[in-house]
Amino acid sequence: MEPAQRRGNAAGTTTLEGVLERIVFFNEENGYAVARLQAAGHRDLVTIVGNMPLPNPGETLRLTGEWTTDPKFGQQFRVSSCLSVLPSTLTGIQKYLGSGLVRGIGPVMAERIVEMFGIETFDLIEQRPERLLEVEGIGPVRRERICAAWGEQKEVRQVMVFLQGHGVSSTYAVKIYKAYGNRAVATVQQNPYRLALDITGIGFKTADRIAQNMGIDPGSQVRAEAGIICVLSELVNEGHVYYPYDELTKKAAELLGVEIAVLEAAIPALIGQGRVCAEEGWEDRPVYLAPLYVAEVNVARRLRALLESPRGDLQIDVEKAIEWVQTATGIGLADLQKEAIRKAIKSKALVITGGPGTGKTTLVNSLIRILEKKDQRILLASPTGRAAKRLSEVTAREASTLHRLLEYSPKKGGFQRNEDRPLDADLVIVDEASMVDVLLMNHLLKAIPPKATLILVGDVDQLPSVGPGNVLKDVINSGCIETVRLTEVFRQAQESLIVVNAHRVNQGRFITSGPGGKGDFYFIEREDPDKVLEVVKDLCSRRLPRAFGMDPMEVQVLSPMHRGTVGVSNLNAELQALLNPNGVELAHGGRVFRAGDRVMQTSNNYEKEVFNGDVGRITSIDPEERTLQVSFDDRMVDYDRTDLDELVLAYAISIHKSQGSEYPAVIVPMLTQHYIMLQRNLLYTALTRARKLVVLVGSRRAVAMAIRNDRVQSRYTKLCQRLSG
Repeated sequence: MEPAQRRGNAAGTTTLEGVLERIVFFNEENGYAVARLQAAGHRDLVTIVGNMPLPNPGETLRLTGEWTTDPKFGQQFRVSSCLSVLPSTLTGIQKYLGSGLVRGIGPVMAERIVEMFGIETFDLIEQRPERLLEVEGIGPVRRERICAAWGEQKEVRQVMVFLQGHGVSSTYAVKIYKAYGNRAVATVQQNPYRLALDITGIGFKTADRIAQNMGIDPGSQVRAEAGIICVLSELVNEGHVYYPYDELTKKAAELLGVEIAVLEAAIPALIGQGRVCAEEGWEDRPVYLAPLYVAEVNVARRLRALLESPRGDLQIDVEKAIEWVQTATGIGLADLQKEAIRKAIKSKALVITGGPGTGKTTLVNSLIRILEKKDQRILLASPTGRAAKRLSEVTAREASTLHRLLEYSPKKGGFQRNEDRPLDADLVIVDEASMVDVLLMNHLLKAIPPKATLILVGDVDQLPSVGPGNVLKDVINSGCIETVRLTEVFRQAQESLIVVNAHRVNQGRFITSGPGGKGDFYFIEREDPDKVLEVVKDLCSRRLPRAFGMDPMEVQVLSPMHRGTVGVSNLNAELQALLNPNGVELAHGGRVFRAGDRVMQTSNNYEKEVFNGDVGRITSIDPEERTLQVSFDDRMVDYDRTDLDELVLAYAISIHKSQGSEYPAVIVPMLTQHYIMLQRNLLYTALTRARKLVVLVGSRRAVAMAIRNDRVQSRYTKLCQRLSG
């Protein structure tokens, strides 16, 4: 049947039904897809385009839209609505079962099942599942898995139909079902705004669209309350601990399209519900999400209490101890390092900060050796697994992540170490402290014994934590805690151009490739984005492996932005195709994962103990079960299809996500098209991530712009003021 003959009731519209063969392109930000459909009545595959819920290849779709002709790509079907339906043909049933939607059934098993049961396959799985045992390769255990998956898929389909009726992508159906279980539809109908808070990827506008379709009044207080909570949540994601009252109501009014008066009634209601805190007495009238208010107030209170409590008995001649450790290690300590040891032994809390090559590691090791001689119980920790592993390597002692140190257990309700069950320690040393946000710092301070000493080690000039707050900087600026800033770059470190250039950038001076370096820093000038992309690809695949003997997977590309030719998204697609083009793969949404891929966790998953920014390698993929396994620094982690949204490719990552990590080699593309993100502390952070090699590729003007721009985006936090009284 020709397109012109397939018209519906509305002028120019028609209905198309068929099996989705493959996804050519999908934009996760706006849901725009290009896909290929085996449509009924069409011999060749049909190209479908438009914003649509993204089902899996193998699903049967019923589409409404119109035929168009693209000057470059020819005839296409532009989709206006999309509904996933159960297939009714043998081919459709087989492709549906083999698409991975039903765990335990892959393409081979789907073919066997349909060959045996034909058009009655779905009815049989639903009503007489015991007959699945007749199929070769299906035993009792596998049958139970298939039946459980089929039941879950049935529930998920109900969520999908509900979402599609409200124009929401079906890709969220599984996540919604996982979050709310069998009450998913009822929960969303009761309060659709919960989606924006509970489901990663669903924003306020999507939840609001469902609410509007359900008849919720745009001027209602429930909508105003939801808008304020969502605005505050988004601001927390930007690093703010609170937001000023007037600016908050203005932002919420713009989002909701309502008068500020509507919001002024909603904020007291949220305060009464205990969801929001507003504190009088400050000029900007700060408004907090309740957990962040509690965290900030308690960090200040607990830190002051730690400073005021007496320390455990420690009889030590500090000057003799310093002499002893220099002899024992054969390393002469600088004056500032000696001063830090004196303060660490006398104080209840201390901050040690400094850039690369200033001797933070030497100082920490010396302090540990001195205190171990006095039988002090010392615990070492870092915010991330990778940072903890490095801390363990440089100290030759056990170090853990803060979550492990505090014994986080989602099944037991959170952190098991607290004021009722404090850490068994005389000294707690936290490395990479600039990464610790206000929530995690609160939990750490709960668990510090009153007589213990806390030492925070970090580089305050790096980017602040991904989470809310700027704890290390606030603590230093408050002046309430002794701080030692190491400034002397040691001679051995001066031989590294990575270290030299990191300090030059931090001082506002342009980078150098001058004499005396060991060939560990290179600047390749290119102005054109396509040329920069080609250089980056060549460096990763050929030049660095040939010149330095590096595995391409040791090379980490760090980009200032996600979009653009040399943004994170495009770099990952290009580098995956270049470095890992073949092998077992698993498609999910607009992504394709392959065994051997470098991947990154994009949100905290406390059950799996993997956290935002953790990078690992995919070691295996099971296409039938739609699961994969990732090897992180200290463990293997299993992912099923409901977790895959938390993973992205990590051949290239943003500089923000690289905090706390260290890589053998780093490539940093930098162009003026990144101007929004070009900041001194961003470039400084990128350079300090490299252990052996940095290659900066791009425009001299862009690098100069970054170095000149020392305006750090401020975060709304009151911790400094609370600490300083």
